[in-house]
Amino acid sequence: MIDNAEVKSTLEIFQTKMHKTIEHFVNELQNIRAGRANANILNKVVVDYYGTPTPVTQMANVSVPDARSILISVWDISTLKDVSKAIQQSDLGLNPIDDGKVIRLNFPQLTEEKRKELAKSIKKISEDCKVVLRNERRDAMELLKKLKKDNVITEDDLSSTDKDVQKLLDKNTEYVDKLTKDKERELLEF
Repeated sequence: MIDNAEVKSTLEIFQTKMHKTIEHFVNELQNIRAGRANANILNKVVVDYYGTPTPVTQMANVSVPDARSILISVWDISTLKDVSKAIQQSDLGLNPIDDGKVIRLNFPQLTEEKRKELAKSIKKISEDCKVVLRNERRDAMELLKKLKKDNVITEDDLSSTDKDVQKLLDKNTEYVDKLTKDKERELLEF
């Protein structure tokens, strides 16, 4: 590793960007409904709560009593209908069952067609993540080449750092592939 503050700074920025990209990828995967109940799918459902758009998870207790259902207990009963309406209007494809005190979401068995559609979606999200990772590598290399052009680092330093950047990219790409395979396996389990 090169003992140059600017190179270290560039590599740290690169690592931070890659970490944020993978975090976003993980969040995207968690929002995909894979046949079993997962409270994370409600993270994007927003309700107008006294004039403020508020995620359901911040205005209710969300629990998973079994593998096929989610139970939502809102803290303010007067918002029960609004939460139910927001879930219905979301793209989750679930019909909330409102009994006046809590809301139940039942997850139907996924059809083979829906599983294939979700698998395609997972692969697309995975490929998008890899593209972003490669773009971040390109940006880091451009910064390093600029340092070389400004005579801050030598050609050997650039070559060595290029290998380090590529190793980081390969490691993160393998991790994305592993997460993708795990999610596909989970999708096919149920």
